[in-house]
Amino acid sequence: MDDFYAAGPPPQLDVVATVPNAPQIHAQAEAMTILVTLPPDSPGAPPHRHSGPAYGYVVKGEIVFELEGEPARVVKAGEAFWEPGGDVIHYQDGNHLADAESAFVVTMFCVPGQPMLVPVSAEELALRKDRRAPVSVGRTGVQPNG
Repeated sequence: MDDFYAAGPPPQLDVVATVPNAPQIHAQAEAMTILVTLPPDSPGAPPHRHSGPAYGYVVKGEIVFELEGEPARVVKAGEAFWEPGGDVIHYQDGNHLADAESAFVVTMFCVPGQPMLVPVSAEELALRKDRRAPVSVGRTGVQPNG
């Protein structure tokens, strides 16, 4: 092994994020990694949920990330995010920048036979509005939810 790095230095490894007590992944889960590129001022996907947990990393720019029960937050390039999946609604994943593209990579662990992303109806959003954090950081700044 001493000769392995004779041709060059070893790689540098940096922990970007950890998830203590991470949610369990279905035994037969399909892992799917996608690159999402958001044009300037893009709102991202409509409110939705995933069948299993998802772990992401912002490659460039800034995104607004909001899960049910948590205030929206801005996640910048070099930072990570995660969501538990299941019943939790993912409200926002839009581009926080009006003048530049943003992009993130996300790996999702999908329950077999279920779609990777399921949009949430307006009716269900109305029924669960009490579960949404009262203040949100949108693409246009801080705004009340409701």
